[in-house]
Amino acid sequence: MKLLDSMSSAELIESYRTAGQGHVFAFFDQLSECEQQQLLSEAAEIDLHEIATLKKELIDGDGAAAMDYSDLEPSPFEARPEKGGDADAWAEAERLGEQALRAGRVAAFTVAGGQGTRLGFDGPKGTFPITPVRRATLFQVFAEKITAAAKRYGTSIPWLIMTSHQNHEATVSFFADNAHFGLEETQVRFFRQGRMPAVNREGRIMLSSRSSIAMSPDGHGGSLRALDRSGALAQLEAEGIDTISYFQVDNPLVRCIDPAFIGWHLKSKSEMSSKMVPKAYAEEKVGHFCIQGDRAVVVEYSDLPAAMQAETDSATGALRFIAGSIAIHVLDRNFVKRLAGAGPEAALPFHLAHKKIPTVDGAGDSVSPTEPNGIKFEMFVFDALPFAQNPIVIETLRENDFSPVKNATGIDSADSCRADLLRQYTRWANVNGAAVATDETGSPSFDYEVCPSYGYDENSFTASWANTSPPPLISAGTLLG
Repeated sequence: MKLLDSMSSAELIESYRTAGQGHVFAFFDQLSECEQQQLLSEAAEIDLHEIATLKKELIDGDGAAAMDYSDLEPSPFEARPEKGGDADAWAEAERLGEQALRAGRVAAFTVAGGQGTRLGFDGPKGTFPITPVRRATLFQVFAEKITAAAKRYGTSIPWLIMTSHQNHEATVSFFADNAHFGLEETQVRFFRQGRMPAVNREGRIMLSSRSSIAMSPDGHGGSLRALDRSGALAQLEAEGIDTISYFQVDNPLVRCIDPAFIGWHLKSKSEMSSKMVPKAYAEEKVGHFCIQGDRAVVVEYSDLPAAMQAETDSATGALRFIAGSIAIHVLDRNFVKRLAGAGPEAALPFHLAHKKIPTVDGAGDSVSPTEPNGIKFEMFVFDALPFAQNPIVIETLRENDFSPVKNATGIDSADSCRADLLRQYTRWANVNGAAVATDETGSPSFDYEVCPSYGYDENSFTASWANTSPPPLISAGTLLG
């Protein structure tokens, strides 16, 4: 209740009445003291001026109008060496990244506000068991990767985890119950994502009950101002950390500490750097890295016209808009600070979505809509790109960095991700002479697992393999780690 720290309950209620939102407290006198405090606490989170501005710009105005893509061009990117990129430049980037890691300049940052609902899992998504043999959770995989990277570079790597109001307590308890997976308790830092109220088509804040506002997370773009408001940025500055490795909780393949990526970011003097994978096909549901005017942007698959998504290069036949966004970034700490405190002219834009929102009517009775009846607001982290100096996009290989766990079955499911993990382990092993038999997709006929303590990427795996005598014999159920 940060706003209540500087104003009384009566003043807060009056501010809502003055803003034309007094209906939020229509049932206040009928509530218990506990319910009143809940409502006041939620109301104190809301910036009423921001809501009024969003109503004017996005609901009443043309803020949601179709964009003009006539000047849109594909973004350039640094190609991987095996794809024709400059091998010397990549080697130099890796050296610079390793140097920054050894100097203790890097923190890891995971956006982990989601629940496992789409997976049919009851709990924070980060607590979902994902690996083929141990069934280590997503959080455990990341913890082990961060631990292994810190050991490799002789440093300490703080891990920032942004939760949501829905899963914060469960997430913190999960780490405590698992002794923070061997990390120091002070090394893992949790903070909540911001929230925004839902509004109706007239811009009136909606209640989910007589004592509660219909609140929802403010999108992954809200992570930037949450970093600032939580005090995390100030803590990083005090520790001499200026580089933040950003990734989302549903992608266990991610190289969450990638020295080459960090090095490209630093050598380019970039404020925000991003990884791309070449789109697998025109309609793949990923954002597109583009240039519009002189600014880098990401255009969502749902916004870019289908005809443009299908455009091909006349010389190579490849898709023109081929650079797919996979939500892996490196951020400069001062850039995040600048954006988090920016005025309206340089703040991340909000996007609106029409949703079915359970609410109450004028009498306080519950209403379960059958059609969209309200609007939610959210920010996207990639909308920070146009504000960044010297943004750079680098190519990564999908099989090394991207296999999200989103669905209960099919594409981007736990099964597809475990298969990708097995293929990754097997590539590393076979490069080092293990001779694990595979089918035409690169999959072995049995399950085994490489723990991040043994190898969290191909380089660290190779180093461990070279120091293992005799070399491991890999069979069903093998654990390397």
